[in-house]
Amino acid sequence: MTHGSDLRAFLLSLDVETLVDFLCERADRDEELRRRLLALGGDGESSPEPPDESAQDDTVQFDSVLDTVQRLLDAGTSADVTPLARRTADRLVMAVRESDEPPAGLVDQLERAVSLYARACVAHPPPWHELAEWLADLAFDGPDGVEVCLTDFAEALGAEGVEWIRSVVDAVLAEGDDGRRGHVARALRLQIAEITSDVDTVVSLLSEELPRLDVSLRIVRVLRAAGRHSEAIAHAARALGDATGRNAAPAPVVEALERVRTRQSPVDISEIESLLNEDRCDEAWKAVSGYEPSDVIPLYRDCVERLIDSRNPRQYERAAVQLRRLRVLYRRAGAPREFATYLVELLSRHRRKTRLFDELRRARVALPKALAG
Repeated sequence: MTHGSDLRAFLLSLDVETLVDFLCERADRDEELRRRLLALGGDGESSPEPPDESAQDDTVQFDSVLDTVQRLLDAGTSADVTPLARRTADRLVMAVRESDEPPAGLVDQLERAVSLYARACVAHPPPWHELAEWLADLAFDGPDGVEVCLTDFAEALGAEGVEWIRSVVDAVLAEGDDGRRGHVARALRLQIAEITSDVDTVVSLLSEELPRLDVSLRIVRVLRAAGRHSEAIAHAARALGDATGRNAAPAPVVEALERVRTRQSPVDISEIESLLNEDRCDEAWKAVSGYEPSDVIPLYRDCVERLIDSRNPRQYERAAVQLRRLRVLYRRAGAPREFATYLVELLSRHRRKTRLFDELRRARVALPKALAG
């Protein structure tokens, strides 16, 4: 099946309103498309000449398809955009490979396509083995400079898919390759340990990069997110002791480690707390990037509880959005399993609130199997 027929089949699967909205939006930005649409309706002065496809710029074509996929995902479409996102990523892989010196824009588009594919897989996951093989091929045999973020695909892969990739990674590590394949394997092994909340492996792998202070700080944050505060404090103290006399140590890193060692509050999170309490959730989410995930997770949990306990069904939609954000924070903190445990406990207490479950499904929050029915 050709790319053109694939796209045609996909567009035919869309509901009329979604397709019309998309065409109108594109026509507002593309005068040539607007003239051609008007000509189809008999309102144009003359039919435009067919475009010279050989002169079309591949980058513009890719951008157009990626914009379509992103718009549909942002709108929460029920259409399955996974095949289109996958084919676009595959075409970009080929385009980058065929170019002796691929432009930076093309590589950026590939990374965007992979990111959109990950989002599409959350709503319509492909068979786990197919997805796992594709990710392994992209990671080990794909273009240089493209990093695979397994965390984005963890939900679609499931435990079986993650375990399959782990077996591939272990086999590569057993080869003792010190080149690109070995580097990719070590990076993926760390991601897998983070996804599975294997804190000991995360710490062990990161420790191979010591005595860098930035790595020490990362280890401390992983330990804190796992609730192993005494170990975090001990590691911070050792790192600061080892750093004595090093003038090159970055001041913010030293200060962060010192706060952990002396059991001080990591940061002032009153800004986020105030925004959430004032129901300015979008502003709070934008500001979250300046804080450690483990510091703001309790605030988001309180926010979700408050929205659900309001007993106002209209607030359930907002609670679903905040739960999606809370899931992201847990992943950033390297503790996705803790989110799963939290979600089971939360929904078990509110299982009679059917409207809440409906909103969670609409927001693409994966419900625990025991409660999904």
